[in-house]
Amino acid sequence: MGEIVLAAKITHVPSMYLSEQPGKHHGCRTEAIAGHKEIGRRAREAGADVALIFDTHWLVNSGYHINCSDHFEGIYTSNELPHFIQDMEYRYSGSPDLGERIAEVANRSEIRTMAHNIKSLKLEYGTLVPMRYMHMGEPEEKAFKVVSIAAWDAWHDLNESIKFGEAIRRAIEASDHKVMVLASGSLSHRFSDNSNAMENLHRWTREFDRQMDMRVVEMWRKGQFKEFRAMLPEYAQHCYGEGGMHDTAMLLGVLGEDYDKPSEILTEPFGSSGTGQINAVFPV
Repeated sequence: MGEIVLAAKITHVPSMYLSEQPGKHHGCRTEAIAGHKEIGRRAREAGADVALIFDTHWLVNSGYHINCSDHFEGIYTSNELPHFIQDMEYRYSGSPDLGERIAEVANRSEIRTMAHNIKSLKLEYGTLVPMRYMHMGEPEEKAFKVVSIAAWDAWHDLNESIKFGEAIRRAIEASDHKVMVLASGSLSHRFSDNSNAMENLHRWTREFDRQMDMRVVEMWRKGQFKEFRAMLPEYAQHCYGEGGMHDTAMLLGVLGEDYDKPSEILTEPFGSSGTGQINAVFPV
């Protein structure tokens, strides 16, 4: 019987890759990278063989989509921020059986879902950035199989994404896998305007967004997820939630309607190019 062994809301800011490079920004995201490495360490310790990522950089307009190819390999440059991420190499195995099982269970629940094993369907950096650091320094035999799920769902309802998360949990429990589930996306996501982008590289754009993010994190620390569910649509709307915060909605579905465990903040909230970021573990 399958099992979810770790669940987390994580950052994937491209300045993490920039932080590796020589120059004035070297080391600027050390704490965020350390958070990813710790999440990977804990998942391995718990026996995880698959990393399932809700990726808010994979945009879809219709249906729910799962990238569950046998193998992912390539050299990635961000077309959004090529001055941050360029020529980043990656190579991971996939888990087609788990992706196809999720699609089967979701479709039985009348959530239109498609699983894809298509060589030319590449991964986005909402998946590639965390996988880079969760694998960094680890031998190949300790690598996670990767399944990426589109979480920039442009014309979807957040409640449907919660139901999709519930279906994902059922599918994992019916599988033979131990799975780490990651909601890869920001808290608030109001990017700074071009004219002041550089001065806000390590800040929030608006004080309103920072205050809202801090309040949300306080709720998570106290396990107030019933209240957070109720405010999620307005939070996503007024604070420009990344991908509409469908990654977070899916994670709430995975955790379950009655979930109320206090979260553990591995990387304290920080501003990045105007957006709010965090690494937070939700005990399962």
